[in-house]
Amino acid sequence: MSTSNALQGKTALIVGGAGGIGKAIGAAYVNEGARVVLADRNGEAAERAAEEIGAVTGVTIDVANEDSVKVAVADALTALGSIDILVNSAGIATQSSVADMDLAMWSETIAVDLTGVFLVTHHVLPDMLARGSGRIINIASQLGIKGGHSLAHYCAAKAGVIGFTKSLALEVAEAGVLVNAISPGPIDTPMVEAIDEEWKKAKRKELPLGRFGKPEEVAPTAVLLASDPGGNLYVGANLGPNSGDVMP
Repeated sequence: MSTSNALQGKTALIVGGAGGIGKAIGAAYVNEGARVVLADRNGEAAERAAEEIGAVTGVTIDVANEDSVKVAVADALTALGSIDILVNSAGIATQSSVADMDLAMWSETIAVDLTGVFLVTHHVLPDMLARGSGRIINIASQLGIKGGHSLAHYCAAKAGVIGFTKSLALEVAEAGVLVNAISPGPIDTPMVEAIDEEWKKAKRKELPLGRFGKPEEVAPTAVLLASDPGGNLYVGANLGPNSGDVMP
């Protein structure tokens, strides 16, 4: 893998970093010279992934639990000294029609996929504001733009992430903190693998590229947004490596 050392000397916390897109972003950041902590609900998996990609360490986090978030952020700050880049990539996806969905399924998805983004950002942001610099990158989804059958809860959460990103970007850009989102299309990850085959077959037929992406194909966008000068003019942007699924 080629490297430009675009993130040399930077530190990053990747939430949802044990696998999928988060792990791929973590690997790309390490390759570009950053010191990285991976955080995940499965702390052991985060530690294994950290060792595999050359990150500093892995820590346990439950993004829906504020006490867990506080501890994980404190652990990351201890390991890194400061957090220059935050990537919110934790997420879950289940399927149900609205008619059949119970409140527990709705609430869990909103708690992890939306409230978790708020909680982690809320506890990382003060350090960035105090230092007058930082990058926050939220992993949303093209489904937050166009919707998806039997995925109303997931789509609502990801639409919320996009709105949260744009609003926070307006609040903190003048203070030197740049906030942006990435809305991938379908990516071959364990989360997408759990969706039924009929949905995936139909979705592939819709895509101009005719295939799902790979996590490694999303990671360069996260490198761009975190880099100087590459990401310097992105404020509240929502970039879409999505195989042509959405063309804004």
